[in-house]
Amino acid sequence: MAIARLSGGPLDGQLLPLDDANQDELILPYTEGQVVYRRSGALENTGSADGATTAEFHFVEDTEPINPTDD
Repeated sequence: MAIARLSGGPLDGQLLPLDDANQDELILPYTEGQVVYRRSGALENTGSADGATTAEFHFVEDTEPINPTDD
């Protein structure tokens, strides 16, 4: 199993397990919409003795306003 490191957006700094280490995009539920993160760069720590395999994902967009204002 690999780990996704999220950068930017509302989930900045979060670590999530990846079922597929080759996954290039994450679409995650957030409030009433979804947030999209895309992988940047190659997998890290892919050896057998250097810890969990990790991938960096950067925030791309959200499908609904993250901080809606009350009208």
